[in-house]
Amino acid sequence: MELDRLACDRARRARDARFDGRFFIAVTSTGIYCRPICPARAPKDENIKYFPTAAAAEAAGFRPCLRCRPEASPGTPAWHGTSGVVSRALRLIGEGALDAEGVERLADRLGVTGRHLRRLFRQHLGATPLEVALTRRVHFAKKLLDETSLGLNEVAFASGFGSLRRFNGQIRRTFGRTPTELRRLARGRVASDPECYRFRLAYRPPYDWDAMVGFLGSRAIPGVESVEESRYRRTIAVDGMSGVIEVSRLPAGSSLGLSVRFPDPRALLLIVERVRRLFDLGADPAVLAEQLGDDPLLRGPLAEHPGIRVPGAWDGFELSVAAVLGARIAGRVASMFGSPVAGGLGLETLFPTARQLLRAPLERAGVGTARAEEIRALARRVVDGEAALAGVDEWTAEYIAMRALGDPDAFPSGDPVLRRNAERWRPWRAYAFMLLWQDARGDVAKSWRIGNAQSGSGRSACNSALGAS
Repeated sequence: MELDRLACDRARRARDARFDGRFFIAVTSTGIYCRPICPARAPKDENIKYFPTAAAAEAAGFRPCLRCRPEASPGTPAWHGTSGVVSRALRLIGEGALDAEGVERLADRLGVTGRHLRRLFRQHLGATPLEVALTRRVHFAKKLLDETSLGLNEVAFASGFGSLRRFNGQIRRTFGRTPTELRRLARGRVASDPECYRFRLAYRPPYDWDAMVGFLGSRAIPGVESVEESRYRRTIAVDGMSGVIEVSRLPAGSSLGLSVRFPDPRALLLIVERVRRLFDLGADPAVLAEQLGDDPLLRGPLAEHPGIRVPGAWDGFELSVAAVLGARIAGRVASMFGSPVAGGLGLETLFPTARQLLRAPLERAGVGTARAEEIRALARRVVDGEAALAGVDEWTAEYIAMRALGDPDAFPSGDPVLRRNAERWRPWRAYAFMLLWQDARGDVAKSWRIGNAQSGSGRSACNSALGAS
C-alpha cells in the first residue's frame, strides 16, 4: 500500500487525530514507530519512514513507542484501500482464524491460494497475514498489561500465546522490555474488579454516538440487549460460557469505554474484537466526508452527522432472526428458548443458538407458521455451515451483509429508483444508508426518500430498517 508522503507529513506536523491509525511514523535514528498524534518532539524529516500498518512497521524492525502506544490506536480500516479478499481475511484473523490454523487454511476459506493471499497482504497492508496476527496478539497483550491487573500468565493466554515463555520472548522482541517492566511503566492502570475487565477503545473523531445508540436501542432484543442513559448492554456467549458487556462513550480521549463481565479472560481478545466491529471503530470519517460530502442528497445529513457509523452485530444468526421477526418477537423467542444469564445488569437471557432453534416450536412465541419454518430452515443452514444469507429476501440479505458481515457497500433499500441513484455512492453505500436513515428519523416527512417498497415481506423500509423494530 503506497502512502502519500506529503499528506503524511502534513498530518504528522498537525498531529491530526483524524489520521490516527491510518499510517504510522517510524524513526530510523531511534528504531521506534509512533502514531501521528504522538506528543514527543518531532524527529528530523530525513529520519522518518511511513508505514500503512503497525504490523508493517514491526516487520521492518521498528519497536512501538511507549509514549503514544500504537497498540491503542483505532486500527487500520479494513474497508479502506484494500481488496475484498484482504477485508474478509482481516475479519477472520480478528476472529482468531490464525490462532489454531495456518495461512493455507485461511486462504482456502477465502477461495485463493496462500501465495496470492500473502501477496495481497504485502500489497495492501505491508505485512504478511502471520505478521498481522502476531501484531494483533502482542498489542492486545500490551493493552492488558496497561489497563488490567491480570497476572502475567493470564495476560499471556488471554492474548493468544500458547506459553508464558513464548509470550515473554515476543514482548521483549517487540517492545525491548519484559512484561514486568512494561507493567511498571503503565500509566493510568486501575485495580480491576476480578469479575469485570475495563478497556478504552479508540476511534477517529468525530463519532455520532447518539445516532449509534439510537439505532441499536430501537432494535434492542428485550432481555438480551438494552440501551439506557446512552449505555449499551447485552448478554454474550463464547465457547459455552456466558457474560455481559456494557459500552459507553468516554468524556475525553476519543474512546469508548468497554466493561466485560466474563468468567474466562482467554475470551477477552475475541470479545474486544467483536465490540470494535459492533461499533464500527475502524471507520474513517475523513474519507467518508471526502467521498460522500459532495452528493446533494447526502450533503445535509452528513453535515448533521459527521461521525456516522454503521452498527455491526454481536452474532450473525441472532441478527438474522431479529431481522425476520422484529425485536419484540425475537425477545419472546429468546425468553422461551434461550439460556438464562446470572448477574446480567438487568438482562437475563442469552439469545438461542441455531442448534437450539432447529426444532423449536416457535409458534408458541407468536411466530406465524411460515416465519417459523423460515427461522428453522435458517437455523439448519447455519448448523450445516451454509451461508446465512441463502434463502432470505434481498432486503434482509443486504441488511445482514451490512451489519453482520461489515460490508461497507451493502444497501438494504427496496426502492429501485434510490438503488439506481445509490450506484454513485459505491463502495460506501452502507454509510449512505445510515445517513438517509438519520435524515428520515429526524423528519418523518422525508421518509419517501428511503422508499415505500421492500421485496418479500411488503413492509415499508422506514418501518423496518429505518424505524423502530
